[in-house]
Amino acid sequence: MPVSTIIPTEVVIHPLVLLSVVDHYNRAARNTKKRVVGILLGQWQGGKVNVANSYAVPFEEDEKDPSVWFLDHNYHESMYEMFKKVNAKEKMIGWYHSGPKLRASDLEINELFKRYNPNPVLVIINVKPTDLGIPTDSYFAIEDIHDDGTATTKTFNNVPSSIEAEEAEEIGVEHLLRDIKDTSVGTLSTQITEQLNSLKSLFSKLTEIKTYLDQVHEGKLPINHSIIYNLQDIFNLLPNLEVDSVKKSFATVANDEHLVIYLASIVRAVLALHNLIENKLVNREVEKKGEDKSEKKDEKEKDKVEEKDEKGKGKDHKK
Repeated sequence: MPVSTIIPTEVVIHPLVLLSVVDHYNRAARNTKKRVVGILLGQWQGGKVNVANSYAVPFEEDEKDPSVWFLDHNYHESMYEMFKKVNAKEKMIGWYHSGPKLRASDLEINELFKRYNPNPVLVIINVKPTDLGIPTDSYFAIEDIHDDGTATTKTFNNVPSSIEAEEAEEIGVEHLLRDIKDTSVGTLSTQITEQLNSLKSLFSKLTEIKTYLDQVHEGKLPINHSIIYNLQDIFNLLPNLEVDSVKKSFATVANDEHLVIYLASIVRAVLALHNLIENKLVNREVEKKGEDKSEKKDEKEKDKVEEKDEKGKGKDHKK
């Protein structure tokens, strides 16, 4: 049975932290297999951990031997003192690394950070995500007490995480995305890409729900009533599509969209026909000009031949 003093129920991560970690990785470990480590700053709000800021910490480890690692805690102490002078409300609440998964030395590093916080939270931020979804995984170290009386062991317990932003952060992220936006890509293409990514994410979540329910039905996993209640709430939020007014609304919207597509196809066909006729007229004029030039050239050659014949006849008459 896992036992701990304070176990967080949720870890909320702000966009500023994600941007700082990505910048840290690109500066220190880009195109390598190394990971970067840093400190998380924020507040405990009841059972929820609010991660609002972060800073990098020098870290090195042996790739062959995970038990050999070095973290400059003197640098961390100096940086933390300076951060407290800027914003005393932000406390050290844990640490992060770029993962992408847990490693054998993480428990030892977590024990080091317990000198500064008795309940540090570990957040793994995947700087190169391959799947759609939140690129963060949050963990909290607990002691697992065995029923057979053996010594307790320390392990990490997964904690739900989410990404939230304040109004100022939303404006900053919006401006950042506007600056890095590819101007060569049209708005329609961008909207379709975003909708496609959303559908992929939705499909992956539904697949995950189906897998969980199948395993519960087969008896491979125990029934978790909180999860079942959440799924029931999700299903209750689904709209009832069997209502006549809803059907009529969907049919009206679909007809309007198909009408726009039909008109666009007609306009495209008319423009294509217009271009075809114009090209034929232009080609006909070019051919006509070429024929006129060839006729004029033939006439000049005939005139030259006639002049030569007349000159030859004049010479013969003189003789």
